[in-house]
Amino acid sequence: MYTCFDVAIENKVAHVRLNRPDALNTMIPQFWSELPQLVGDLSDRGDVRVIVISSTGKHFSAGMDLSVFTSSGLSMDGEPGRRNATFMILVKRLQESFTALERARVPVLAAIQGGCIGGAVDMVCAADMRYATADAYFVVQETNIGMTADVGTLQRLPKLIPDGVARELVYTGRRMSAQRAYEVGLVNQVFDDHEALVAGVLEIAAEIATKSPLTLWGAKEALVYARDHGVPDSLHQIALWQTGAFQPADMMESFAAKGEKRPPAYEDLPPAPSGI
Repeated sequence: MYTCFDVAIENKVAHVRLNRPDALNTMIPQFWSELPQLVGDLSDRGDVRVIVISSTGKHFSAGMDLSVFTSSGLSMDGEPGRRNATFMILVKRLQESFTALERARVPVLAAIQGGCIGGAVDMVCAADMRYATADAYFVVQETNIGMTADVGTLQRLPKLIPDGVARELVYTGRRMSAQRAYEVGLVNQVFDDHEALVAGVLEIAAEIATKSPLTLWGAKEALVYARDHGVPDSLHQIALWQTGAFQPADMMESFAAKGEKRPPAYEDLPPAPSGI
């Protein structure tokens, strides 16, 4: 169905795998259209409560493939102002591919092995949580090839790790090891190898999937909003959310399940409106 991904759904967890290991899972043109489509489709279903993004082969991803620029149809001819302003459309479309992870109604977890390079750093920064193998590393590769990263790393990374650490990583283009990434809070946990990583992250996802999907959606909306706004505005946002979305049914199910010593059975989200 997809050129760049395999998708499997089990027990309300969607497992999305980058599936071009022989090409180091580089981000070819199809990647940029397929990722937001599949994440949006999974989010819209209603019966998926968590998305896990993992990869195959030696490296998570070597980042953007240069064919993205050669196949975009962007002409380098013509009046410079018009040409350059049109280039902005391409950049913003690439940005939207990763922003789709933040817009999903469900948590998105990234499981990273080997190299997470260039555009791959942009992608995982848009996930809710990141996990890594002991041999994983992160590189803002754009610095090393003479360009400024422009698809989300510079905007999201300083919100995830200390500002000075982010600047050093960006300015030097050095590799950050999985252990250092754990120490500064970029990843939540480091696993010994790829097999343990995927199994461990799927286990975490399964635990999250037992929670109320409406609660998770509301929490994600509030956390992303609070990252980009001040406390007063963020308190107002959650008050508005609760005004419309707070319902006692899930709380009553939680209490009943605890009293009956059974797992709670929460209603799925309704499918998102389609055809518009």
